[in-house]
Amino acid sequence: MLDFDKPPMSLDALVSRLTDRGMVVPDRDRAVRYLRHIGYYRLSPYTIPFQQPGPSHLMRDSTTFDEVLDLYVFDRALRLLVLDAVERVEVAVRAALTDHMSTTYDNAHWYMDAGHFRDRGKHNGLLKIVRKTVDARLLAAAEPTGRHQDEAAEMMSLVHRSALEHYLTTYGAPELPPSWLMVETLTIGQLTSAYRNLRLRADQTAVAKSIGLTAPVLKSWLQTYVRVRNVCAHHGRLWNVGLGVYPVIPTTPSIPWLAGSGVLPERSRKRLYPVLVSLQAVLETVSPRSGWAGRLYELVESRPVMNLHGMGFPEQWADDEFWSRRLGG
Repeated sequence: MLDFDKPPMSLDALVSRLTDRGMVVPDRDRAVRYLRHIGYYRLSPYTIPFQQPGPSHLMRDSTTFDEVLDLYVFDRALRLLVLDAVERVEVAVRAALTDHMSTTYDNAHWYMDAGHFRDRGKHNGLLKIVRKTVDARLLAAAEPTGRHQDEAAEMMSLVHRSALEHYLTTYGAPELPPSWLMVETLTIGQLTSAYRNLRLRADQTAVAKSIGLTAPVLKSWLQTYVRVRNVCAHHGRLWNVGLGVYPVIPTTPSIPWLAGSGVLPERSRKRLYPVLVSLQAVLETVSPRSGWAGRLYELVESRPVMNLHGMGFPEQWADDEFWSRRLGG
């Protein structure tokens, strides 16, 4: 273990570091302005594809600041597009879980029954999460006193209470909210854990079927979406990041996937590309009129080969029947 002794550097010094490494920076003031509002250490990973081999971090000949900035801007647009699809899938799973479990067992508070879950410890954890949210909302909704009353009354006239706050301040029992409010308090990771912890395979299957998947595929894809959403939510690098968990490739013809066999090279399986395919596959059910595939094509069609390889796109990817029929090709 070493002692960290690197001093902080001014923005101008950081621009000089880039130029010393061979980057072409025609307008230093402009570069400083971007570093001020983006941050050097957020932008610097986007220089890696432009670096020469070796530990020196020297840039390839004629690499410009705008090339690196363009890659950063592209990655931001990609995150927003992917987040849009993940949000639709996440919302659909929330609705499917509460709709199936509530109506099948005729119980708005089915999730309080440990009998519906395999792992009692995880079920207790779910209840603790919901109780923590409930306590926080009750604290926030507590009636203010003293000189803040008039201000609070004015604010309440402008801001409607949430459905959860309405339940908590209207009903004395049960202590916790009904299922359709409960699922809205969960993060996608907590939602995934709750789904995977359902005891009966029939319940898992019914939830998955409502969004066009099988239970094993939904469990796999949700794990991937948790990781992807966290990257997007924290504005991380997405286009060539190693996710560590990837969507299983479905084997049933009922789930839309790429045509033929062997069309997904091994190098593509550990990249973003199969995640994009999986998202489009779910959108076929939850948002069949979505133009998401077209927006993806518009975003990546003109990108350099480096970008496409970093994401795992095969050559002529848009010619695959999975994509072409959604792109009007």
